[in-house]
Amino acid sequence: MNEITTRILQGLVVAFVVMLAVSMIFNLFNRDYKTETAVYGAVSESESFQGVYVRDEIVAGYSGSGAVRYCVADGAKLGVGSVIAEVYGSEEQIDLRRLIAEKQAELALLNKIENPGTSENAQPSNLSALIGDQYRALMKLREQGSYGSIVEEKSELAVLMSTYQKITEENVDFSGRIAALKQEIAALEAKKTEPREIITADESAYFISYIDGYESELTVDTMASLTPQQLAEINDDGALTTDHKGVIGKLVDGYAWYIVGIFDNTTLRLSEGDRVDIRPDSASDTMRAEVISLASAGNIGETQIIMRCETMTYDTVQHRTERVEIVRKTVEGIKIPRSAIRFMDIEETVVNEDGSQYQTTNRYMGVWVLVGENAAFKKLNIVYETEDFYLSELNAGADYIALYDDIIVDGVMADGN
Repeated sequence: MNEITTRILQGLVVAFVVMLAVSMIFNLFNRDYKTETAVYGAVSESESFQGVYVRDEIVAGYSGSGAVRYCVADGAKLGVGSVIAEVYGSEEQIDLRRLIAEKQAELALLNKIENPGTSENAQPSNLSALIGDQYRALMKLREQGSYGSIVEEKSELAVLMSTYQKITEENVDFSGRIAALKQEIAALEAKKTEPREIITADESAYFISYIDGYESELTVDTMASLTPQQLAEINDDGALTTDHKGVIGKLVDGYAWYIVGIFDNTTLRLSEGDRVDIRPDSASDTMRAEVISLASAGNIGETQIIMRCETMTYDTVQHRTERVEIVRKTVEGIKIPRSAIRFMDIEETVVNEDGSQYQTTNRYMGVWVLVGENAAFKKLNIVYETEDFYLSELNAGADYIALYDDIIVDGVMADGN
């Protein structure tokens, strides 16, 4: 081989090495990943229908004059002697008590943060992890639409974050605000006057603060005789009763109430005595109910159903009729697009009962997620599968996909490159 040929070959090798290096650097810093956020998902075997709420209701009255302060929320469960409402001479007394309650809630929160046991036994690393867990719990509640539970979780998150701030920053001190709140509450308490009238429950019941005119028409004794036409004519505008003077609301006799409607039983194939979950349109969470009666008149697609429920909420008592979903089975998880699925062989150490160990290689289904600028493999624990996506178990562990991870759906091969 002559000198010219050698130099040409050397030049080609150098050019190849340079091109390879440039290509590697370009790929390292210019990967065009397409990602999707790992979000909460749920699938249900369900059927919806227009439900009518039937309750044995007793109208509760008062003198009819003065400003009413309700002591319980709609849907609250009452015992005998429970205070339903107080009547005052003016709205100022009601506003005063509302302000006191707000300041007492703030004081309770600050006292919890300032409690020596809260901060002395807390470590920044542990608090940081708990804050992350609490934040994810809040996000899950938001995804599920469980807004009623968010207030309590939000308060706990505020305690964790304030405690973290207190033990990591020496100048953080809430004692001054606590002292000021105590003084403000004492001053407000001095302005309170006794109520003119106190309304209490004579029996165990649920409470609803309004009447709609159906109290005597829709009862447990009459619900079985309701026809499809009658059910269709029942409205939810509360306009049947115009004279509410002297009415404080109504008590639902006992703790049970009922849902009546016409639905298609072809898919669910419910039977009397079955216990199912129900989800009214107004409610964020499901409730348990028992199927009391089914009447199809030979057409299972138009089955008249009566269900009994013992869980009442603020949202459901605001309605007389609304769409209700019967949920036979619900599976929750993290939604994973099929296009993101990859497999990886992972070498693991297995420990026997006698303490001996050996190495084995297992193949796992998973996805690649974007962590900073790098791709990392996360395992999946599949709990449900459809033609379009999988559901992976929530909170399966550190090596598994987590809510709000950035899933790489395009731009990564099975080995992560």
